[in-house]
Amino acid sequence: MRILLAQNSLYYPAHGGGDKSNRLLIEALAARGHECRVVARLSTLGPDQHAPYLAELQTRQVQASVAEPGVAGYHVVSFELRGVQAHVVTGGNLRKYFAGQVEAFQPDIILASTDDPAQLLLPAALRDPRARVVYLARATLAVPFGPDCAFPSEAKTARLRQADAVIGVSQYVADYVRRHAAIGAVHVPISLMEPSGPPPSLGRFENEFITIVNPCAVKGISIFLALADTFPDLAFAAVPTWGTNPADREQLRARPNVTVLAPFDDINALFARTRVLLVPSLWAEARSRIVVEAMLRGVPVIAADTGGIREAKMGVPHLLSVNPIVRYHPRLDEQMVPEADVPPQDIAPWRDALRRLTTDRARYADLAARSRAAALRYVSQLSVEPFENLLRDVLSHPRRRSDAALPSFRRAEDLTPDRRRLLALRLRRHSPATAFFPGAEAAPGPRLFCLPHAGAGSMAYAAWKFAQAAVCAVRMPGRESRRGEAPFDRMQPLIAALADAIAPFLDRPYGLFGHSMGAIVAFELARELRRRGQPPARLLIASGARAPQFRRNHAPPPDPSDEELLQSLRRVDSSALQWSEDPDLARAIMPAVRADTSLYRHYIYEEEAPFDFPIRAYGGLEDPNVTLDHLERWGAETRGSFAVRQFSGGHFYLRPLREGFRLQIAQDLEAFL
Repeated sequence: MRILLAQNSLYYPAHGGGDKSNRLLIEALAARGHECRVVARLSTLGPDQHAPYLAELQTRQVQASVAEPGVAGYHVVSFELRGVQAHVVTGGNLRKYFAGQVEAFQPDIILASTDDPAQLLLPAALRDPRARVVYLARATLAVPFGPDCAFPSEAKTARLRQADAVIGVSQYVADYVRRHAAIGAVHVPISLMEPSGPPPSLGRFENEFITIVNPCAVKGISIFLALADTFPDLAFAAVPTWGTNPADREQLRARPNVTVLAPFDDINALFARTRVLLVPSLWAEARSRIVVEAMLRGVPVIAADTGGIREAKMGVPHLLSVNPIVRYHPRLDEQMVPEADVPPQDIAPWRDALRRLTTDRARYADLAARSRAAALRYVSQLSVEPFENLLRDVLSHPRRRSDAALPSFRRAEDLTPDRRRLLALRLRRHSPATAFFPGAEAAPGPRLFCLPHAGAGSMAYAAWKFAQAAVCAVRMPGRESRRGEAPFDRMQPLIAALADAIAPFLDRPYGLFGHSMGAIVAFELARELRRRGQPPARLLIASGARAPQFRRNHAPPPDPSDEELLQSLRRVDSSALQWSEDPDLARAIMPAVRADTSLYRHYIYEEEAPFDFPIRAYGGLEDPNVTLDHLERWGAETRGSFAVRQFSGGHFYLRPLREGFRLQIAQDLEAFL
């Protein structure tokens, strides 16, 4: 793939979490063999910035070339870094230069992100007739909708809806986008770590500083300063980056126990001096890269329970409440950050947590060890491949934006190569096989076909990856790119369509995985394939579902009202509570949910011979609706081997993909595929 990153901020060297994450993401894609380019800018544009930037690159031993200004007056520095060709505009019209690079580079994918909150570059990306546009949502402050945003805009929201995919840096961000804009955002990993291996363990009780990075209003400088005043005998350190304005710096310098440090290229140098990291963010943090970076190095973190920080903390204390920012003024400060109306804060929980960590050596050592262990487990599963697979899936479908009317051609060979490719994509889009199983044709080796729960789509499995089999998630009508198609509300027509569509992909070993309703669909699909004489599955994994015999002689109850249906969903899926309260999002999701639940409500089990292949029944230990007895009864459906696997959690124990669950699937796939 040819991938172009649009970055209306500094690309290198950059110390902000979003900028650094964008760089590591595009470098990881380049390392996978893709041709990658980035167009970025300096923090301050102007001809006088050109020479200092070249000198800064030279100190970092980066060989750069200088583009001639040309008719548009561009000043551009170009260099290659870790396989990525970077074009950094130091002066001139960034928007026009980016549009020219889109035309010259001819990307397959353009990555835009919330690092361009003004959407300076997004319109040029959307206008390109060839590229797919994937939007990386890294901060809810910078999207133009919902309660977290600083500057709401219906026009900019409409523009985001034209993107071919929207990716949230955390589950919190993806849920926020779905809830407040009715955009089908998903979460896959896009904040990667440096590829150099596990960092050193640096957290020490004797380390010098209580540290904050990027002290400013939205990052909780008020809490940091109050703590510095409360503990005059402790040494504090502040590392100003993109949000720290002159007034913030003045307040920091006024404290004798606060040291202002310059940003570090090597973050190990910062954490080697850090005793405790403070992250008292008052805005809805998207995830917080710095939290994970500190924990990886065994540095305890005291953080605010805002936005996606809970995901970054991974269950390790301390996660403290704050009085969050709820209003922004309609202006920007000197750092181009929205001016916030900062509410008063209760620092008592912060004071108590910090006092304990700086006086109780055993508590400190325990938290340092737990932090590092949790972060290392997380990073061991981190990979660019789920994102790479999502990009391939986006390319396998027509662009979401409506194309201009194409001229009529009498013969396909009269089309230009680009038009022929577009036509081929459109034809593939309408074939049953690629509609139900996008990407399965190119999947190497054994395949694991995954059926989603009611109302869900293929993105429920977007982050799944196993060495033993290619994950082929089923995309059913009525959701995602097939939202315009009528969903199935009865089992037999769906099974017939799935059996037709899956037939081309049964030329190698395969397994079936289904969660909740998807488990019954997988079971009935396996039966239909047996009736048709197709190659049998090597393994069926039924997850979060009662054995089908519980629907023997079943009498379907009356259709529930919308409210009754929602109440039943809320009891098992907390995410339903979020989207169901948003009228626009509920209208978008409910048709598929209602059809799927109708399909299962009318399902009646019929007696047939057991399978010869093995079955594994998975479930959550705390699932109130699917008990151990319900899972064990799946054993009656096979003459092969059978086992029950139970995991910590409720009905959606598999969200997120935890290490123990992932390893168990891998073992079962290894044994039978």
